[in-house]
Amino acid sequence: MAPPSFPPRQGRSRASLLPVLLPLVVLIVVAVAVGSWLQFSERQAIDTVHTVGSSAPDRVDVEATVQRVDAAARELLLRVRVTPLGTLGEEEESAPVAALSLQTSAATLGDLEFKAHERLATRDVQVAMAGGSVSDYPFDTYETGIGFRALLDGKQVPVRMLFSNNDTLFSVSATPVPDPQEAAVGLELSRSGSLVVFAVFMMVVMWALAAAVLIGAWYLTTRGEGLVWPALAWMAATLFALAAFRNTAPGTPPIGCVLDWFAFLWAETVIALCLIAVVVTGVRTALRSDDTLRT
Repeated sequence: MAPPSFPPRQGRSRASLLPVLLPLVVLIVVAVAVGSWLQFSERQAIDTVHTVGSSAPDRVDVEATVQRVDAAARELLLRVRVTPLGTLGEEEESAPVAALSLQTSAATLGDLEFKAHERLATRDVQVAMAGGSVSDYPFDTYETGIGFRALLDGKQVPVRMLFSNNDTLFSVSATPVPDPQEAAVGLELSRSGSLVVFAVFMMVVMWALAAAVLIGAWYLTTRGEGLVWPALAWMAATLFALAAFRNTAPGTPPIGCVLDWFAFLWAETVIALCLIAVVVTGVRTALRSDDTLRT
């Protein structure tokens, strides 16, 4: 008589899951902690306001904020808000007592002119960038400079600039430029940390998908499986899905950047060649099978 069988205990199955679940939980906690630290660091950088220029009570304050960086055009959009303080302003410091002129740096496209006794409106100006190339995406860096000199009724007055950055796709490093006559900063712009991490992640995913298709193609061609239509559909879908995935890269990089030459173009080539190889091998196998059945 066979001994009675007992169902396995649930405690053993739970214990066997611990070696898998514990590292997974630790990995999730570490990933969330690193992500929180990176997000906090970028938020602090965006909230940082760089102050440069005169601290005299009678001065002109210029709040300059980067709204958008166009790497392809090598220019940034700067939003400027001007506030005359002390004896230089009237109507609760919203209008100058005389004609106000803000002379900008050479990289800024145009000076700013304000009429006397009229409410000051926020202006958007374009600033040209030098150095770097968008083809280096996501590792491209640029340089430029922003400066303001204030003239009230033709006479120079103290000016202070408060610079900040609102473009989350770029991190901006501001270095004050010592100048007794104007408020100026030198800027170095690079892609934000989150964008670089995501772009590198995209390159890793592209190579992983290409490797998966390559392994599948090797299996099908060496085993003589013939035309396996689900596998062919998967490979073709991966070929086109990879192009759509590439177009989701933040900042809309142009074709031919580092992202393409390091991963996308080669991954597409590998997948396309694997798909062709599987079709050719599958057709040959199918024809041999037909010849065998006829004979």
